[in-house]
Amino acid sequence: MNILIGKKSYFSSIDEEKLITRIRLITDKCNLDNISRTNAYLRYYNKNQEIQWAFLASQVSRNAGWNMCDLNGVWIPQVVSQKKRQQIYLTYEKANWLIFNDAYPQLLLYEYSTKINLPMFHLLKFFQVSNFMEEEWMEFWEKKNKQRLMNSLIINEQNVIQKPVIKNARIKHSVFHFLPYLFQDLLHFNAVLFPTLHGKLYGASVANFTSLNERIKLGNTLASLLYKPNLYQEFYDFARKIEHTGSRHDYEKIIYPKLANTTPMLRAVYPVVTHREWKREDWYQKKVKKSWREISEHSEPMLITDWYLKKQQQLHKLIRQENKWI
Repeated sequence: MNILIGKKSYFSSIDEEKLITRIRLITDKCNLDNISRTNAYLRYYNKNQEIQWAFLASQVSRNAGWNMCDLNGVWIPQVVSQKKRQQIYLTYEKANWLIFNDAYPQLLLYEYSTKINLPMFHLLKFFQVSNFMEEEWMEFWEKKNKQRLMNSLIINEQNVIQKPVIKNARIKHSVFHFLPYLFQDLLHFNAVLFPTLHGKLYGASVANFTSLNERIKLGNTLASLLYKPNLYQEFYDFARKIEHTGSRHDYEKIIYPKLANTTPMLRAVYPVVTHREWKREDWYQKKVKKSWREISEHSEPMLITDWYLKKQQQLHKLIRQENKWI
């Protein structure tokens, strides 16, 4: 996946066109489904560990895959129709695809810039990347502030999905106003999870997913947790050693070995989705909210091993009760 074309101090328009085409081809190849995206983020991080967001993106993408596969697991189909589950899946998939389509060219362009020791971020506009990120990549190139870049990428990607996914009228009607979705959102059944090989589960619950401010806040919280000095290596070991299949069995077999496998592998139930590319508007208005830059530190790690199991048991109990009335 090395995109090095050759080390040059001068670039013609032809050289730049070749680079743009190469990055687009690599991005399209890696953006086929949730599995390919998750793996691509992790491979990139393995080679470019100063780009901390890439590992965060891989971990969050794993969680998106688990949520997708829940829709075809043992429990959710008992109370949600196939049509509705497909609508919810396509919402996850669209957000997952959009973020990768925006972010991965940025990552590849940075990697190439390091190979030739020359910043090439002026090419970001050819990938419809916000002016905000062109400024932030130049800031990183000059000052090497890893935490600021991670925060900037969190801010950018949540803004990228705000209009086409969160504010999309059809999706709002069919998914975000759907009662079971609101029920899960309010009771925090959905959570972003960071498993370890030592049988522990860390993470944070997702509340009010439709709020841009709350999603950015959650992203910053997860970034703080992921890079806690005493936990980072455990999360990284799990990510490297446990293949991502989309099934929750990936981590439940370690953390809850007595639980039966209730979610399928993603590629066993979902075909590749063809997405339509269109011209995006730049969300950036020359300023970002001060609160988006705030990263809260938690004195205690967010260990949720027991909490998660309890919430799953509650959800299963509610589904059984619902079935009694059908």
